[in-house]
Amino acid sequence: MRHTLPPLLLAALITAAPLGAAAAPGVASPAPADLSSSVGFDPLTGGRCPLPKDWVGAAMVAADTPILVMAGHADSQNIGGSGTPGEAVARLGAAPMYAGISDELYWNMVIAQAVVALGQAQGLNIRYYRPPFRTIVDGNEAGTNWTVGRDHAATGGYAMEIHFDAYGSSGVGSGLIPPLHRPFTRLDESLAQEFGAYPMGFRNGLGGPRRGVALLEIGKLEGNLEASLRDPTTRPQAVQTIATRIVKALDRGLGRPGDRRSIGQAQISSPPGGVRNGR
Repeated sequence: MRHTLPPLLLAALITAAPLGAAAAPGVASPAPADLSSSVGFDPLTGGRCPLPKDWVGAAMVAADTPILVMAGHADSQNIGGSGTPGEAVARLGAAPMYAGISDELYWNMVIAQAVVALGQAQGLNIRYYRPPFRTIVDGNEAGTNWTVGRDHAATGGYAMEIHFDAYGSSGVGSGLIPPLHRPFTRLDESLAQEFGAYPMGFRNGLGGPRRGVALLEIGKLEGNLEASLRDPTTRPQAVQTIATRIVKALDRGLGRPGDRRSIGQAQISSPPGGVRNGR
């Protein structure tokens, strides 16, 4: 059954209150996002993956390497693997950010498109991919994140999915789960330095990394991170902070000089395409 939802511009996602959702009970108004980070904990994204890093990204990549950014779980809604509902929905009684999709996918889309908008403004060769449907049972079918990411990586590009980790004890923390199709690169290493790193064989090798798609876990969808995203007064700064960290890490990994241009809030209000929902 097809459910067609109206297109949503990224600006509306960032600045508007949760669609049909009240503030999550028990979630205090979060402190403003902070750009600073530490070895094991970031004030916005929380704790990093505590598992041992058993890889080093040393292979150089060209500064114009094409980067493909995708929202994790964009093609697996209403089936197994649809992404975490987040602590606010699952534990605190809040309404989902958008009916019919997991809260993780909602924020994956927002962050992925913000990263692409910022990256393009910085001159990166970067684009966003959205699957044609929200539910594709066979992960190997044409048009899924996995197949499009695999093909992109096979031709020398860098493919990555944005994710938020599960809340509570089911989650691990922020960090990069690296692609496994070639030697680890400076792009992998730079993202790991910024967000932390998962072991290369995490859960015996996930479907995305085995196909050449890096998975970037922003943090556990709970606590201050989730509250900062849900609160319309702190949302713009939280999205801006996360997207800026990712773009700067990509810049460093590509060997490009950082901070050549300022990254302003206005640059994430007009993305190359709205966030849309298919089936």
